[in-house]
Amino acid sequence: MRRRIALLFALVSALGLVGMAVFAAHADDTSWRDQVDSDLQARTSDVVTELHPDEDGVIAYPDPKDGGYDCPPVTLFTATGEHVSPVVSPHRPCLTVPAEAMRALAAEAAREANGAMGTATTPKGHQLRLSAEPVTGPTGTTDTVVVAAVDISGNLDSHERLTLFLAVACAILVAASAMIGRWLAGRAVRPALEALGQQEAFFADAAHDLRTPVTSMRLLAETGLRGEADSHEVLRRTLRQSTRMSELVEGLLTRARLMAGAVPLEREPLRLDQLVDAVVADTPAGAHRVAVRAEPVVVLADAGLLRRAVGNLLGNALAHGHAPGEPADIEITVTEDGTVAVDDAGPGIPPGRAESLFERFHSGAGSSGLGLSIAAWVAHAHGGSLTVVTGARGGARFLLSLPVRPQGRS
Repeated sequence: MRRRIALLFALVSALGLVGMAVFAAHADDTSWRDQVDSDLQARTSDVVTELHPDEDGVIAYPDPKDGGYDCPPVTLFTATGEHVSPVVSPHRPCLTVPAEAMRALAAEAAREANGAMGTATTPKGHQLRLSAEPVTGPTGTTDTVVVAAVDISGNLDSHERLTLFLAVACAILVAASAMIGRWLAGRAVRPALEALGQQEAFFADAAHDLRTPVTSMRLLAETGLRGEADSHEVLRRTLRQSTRMSELVEGLLTRARLMAGAVPLEREPLRLDQLVDAVVADTPAGAHRVAVRAEPVVVLADAGLLRRAVGNLLGNALAHGHAPGEPADIEITVTEDGTVAVDDAGPGIPPGRAESLFERFHSGAGSSGLGLSIAAWVAHAHGGSLTVVTGARGGARFLLSLPVRPQGRS
């Protein structure tokens, strides 16, 4: 898709640039040619106005030695029917104009009794532009033809240089537009790629974490159908597995929404210490011990998401923060700098495993591995952080830090 968008962008740019280059080259060619023709016609018209026949209809030709016909070179031809012959030539012409070309153009002008334009090439390869204008005598016939010429090689060279410059500029701009198009295409498709990656991550998480409870429920159903276990026990274990699946689905959806930015943060001032007390009170601890030491502190946060993050940290400590067969001993501390510390007396964090705890697919025995990931996303969404270190009792110490509401703010 990125290549196609870049190619389409380059193609459209190329068509536009080439079109403008062709138009500019054609406009330049037309402009200088019109200017040359206009100057030549003005020159021949000036000479025609100087040729006045006398009372007998005889034209008095000027003396070319005065240099007036030298540059641009002007030649006068007498016309008798379709036959023309030079009568006045420039004394020291600045250009060598092929005689045959001038004669042919003069004959055409005399025959048509109208002005004529033409081109010629000198023996040295110079391009010339010629203009012929007839002079009408008293009888209404063409008696004389004025032919002027000018070298247009310089104009052609300038036009060729301009055309080459436009071609090179178009090539450079098309190449630049292709690179810019590729960059823009990358930026355009990046959100789609990120969304696709998030979708794939969600499906991977779901497949990874739901595989075990689904398999367990199928085995329980098969065991119950064969009558190999007590039906009450099968139903109890099935209910536990279904509850776990419900928690997994809720966690997966929450994490996917957080990653996609689809969960709006409804920030409001709230007492962090009171929120932690409420989460602890609502979490069944059973035989485990949970102690809370909290200092009053106000933070700007989304109450629902923050409750979810604190609840996940507490649930993780209850599940893994103790030795097998022993009750957990958890201490939760809330300080005035907006930090919630959850300490347990469990086995602690293995070396090199601290960062991986907040990644997807990382799960301990009997857990989905999404709780800590969601808590980390909630912390980052609020501009805070979630870290883990080894506590004073050798267990894990999770530190959830949140920005504190500025003093004096209502």
